[in-house]
Amino acid sequence: MTRTTKTTTKSQHRKTRKTKVAKTPTPKTFKQVHGERKPRKIINWKEYNEALVQRGNFTLWLADDVIEHWLHENKATKLGRPFTYSDLAIESLLTIREFFRTTYRATEGFGISLAKLLNADIAIPDFTSLAKRAAKLGIDIDVTKYHGKIDVVVDSTGLKVFGEGEWKVKKHGWAKHRTWRKLHLMIDPATHQIIAELLTDNDVHDSQVVTTLLNETENEIGRFYGDGAYDPWTVRDELEKRNIEQVIPPRADAVLQNRKDGCRKERDTAIRVIAVIGRKGWKVRMGYHRRSLSETGMCRMKTIFGGSLKNRKLENQQTEVRLRCKLLNKLSTFGMPKSVPRE
Repeated sequence: MTRTTKTTTKSQHRKTRKTKVAKTPTPKTFKQVHGERKPRKIINWKEYNEALVQRGNFTLWLADDVIEHWLHENKATKLGRPFTYSDLAIESLLTIREFFRTTYRATEGFGISLAKLLNADIAIPDFTSLAKRAAKLGIDIDVTKYHGKIDVVVDSTGLKVFGEGEWKVKKHGWAKHRTWRKLHLMIDPATHQIIAELLTDNDVHDSQVVTTLLNETENEIGRFYGDGAYDPWTVRDELEKRNIEQVIPPRADAVLQNRKDGCRKERDTAIRVIAVIGRKGWKVRMGYHRRSLSETGMCRMKTIFGGSLKNRKLENQQTEVRLRCKLLNKLSTFGMPKSVPRE
């Protein structure tokens, strides 16, 4: 038996040396968010900081016209006991309740101390009267009337009514009695004002309240920004009837209508453009990401007033939310941030 030997050359044993390639430093770039939307920076920090300070710089007093109209006139004839306090008096105390997040009883005590401090000879409604009158109180959210068309962004958010907290849900799970309300907001992206609002049960779809929101405002609307929840034909037809431009992404499986009467053209145009440049390209072209300002407005409201409702009845909750919107519109007039894209 002969043993075979395997001969190898030095070149096979020679280790190949890896040459290190010097990496050229790349400039830092900002990460893009929301497709092609670049991060922005605020250019009026000084004015905006002063505006935020002014939100807490308040002096409580009752104006002379409020004290003069503190009692109800009861001009309209109706059955039952006439009202003692005017709607203006009830709204003034409920506004204090929302701004300081107090209860009805604490609001009554606050009003008594305020009347003593101002030496005002007025009686303060008790907490029961405040709760009963709040259910039927009409609140004007003080929307500025503009000349010409304005753009609006529409979205909804949830407000907690009652139920367990986040710790209990994470530890032991949620229970059936946990519930919440749905707040629908229509916001002007230029001024951040709340143009219209509606509080509903949590089973109401976003598309069902568009007509109600549009009827609430007196301003003429040019563009309507909404997410895919506003794609149903009930919303599209209503916007087309009012000659409002639709910036709403169609569904992924949307098909062309090609109607002979010329209706529903905007959705067909969006489908054709998306087929050519893609959904992200369509959003950039249409400026769809302005819709995110509605989420900013909702975050601002929850930061100032909290993410839950104090009342238990829907009628009182609707008054509670309208007062929050009115206060938020007032605070927005002090000053808002101005931003530009980062270079």
